[in-house]
Amino acid sequence: MNSDKHHCKEDCECEEPCEDCSCENNKPINLENLDEETQRKIQELQMMEQNMQQFLMQKQAFVMELDETDLCLQELKTAKGEIFKIVGNKLVIKTTREEQEKELDHKKELIILRIKTMEKQEQEFMKKVEELRQEIIQTIQNK
Repeated sequence: MNSDKHHCKEDCECEEPCEDCSCENNKPINLENLDEETQRKIQELQMMEQNMQQFLMQKQAFVMELDETDLCLQELKTAKGEIFKIVGNKLVIKTTREEQEKELDHKKELIILRIKTMEKQEQEFMKKVEELRQEIIQTIQNK
C-alpha cells in the first residue's frame, strides 16, 4: 500500500485512494438494506446530532452573554460620573455604581453556573451519541 495516499481504511488492500477505491470499505451503505432497528438508530443519531448543534448554539449564546457582562463590569470600574442602566429597551434608570456592580456580578455568577451545567450535559450527551454511533457501526460491520 502506498503510504502517501489516503485509503478508505487502514486494513484496506487497495492501492487506490478512497475516491477511486473499489473495495467494500468504500461502498456507500444503502439504508434500505438495513434492518428497521438499525435504520431507527441511524435516524435517532441524526436527531441527536441536530439537537446537539442547537444545544451548542445555546451554550455559545451564554458564553457571549458572559463576555458582554465582563465587558460591562470593566467599563463600570473605569466609568466616571453618573451610572444609568437600560431596562427593557425603553427605560433608562439612574443607579449607583455599587448596585449595578452587584447586579452584574450576580448575573455573571448565574451565567457561569449555567455554562458549567451545560458543559456537564454536553459531555453526557456526547457520550450517548458516541455509544449509539459505535453501536450502529458495529451492526453495519457485522452484516
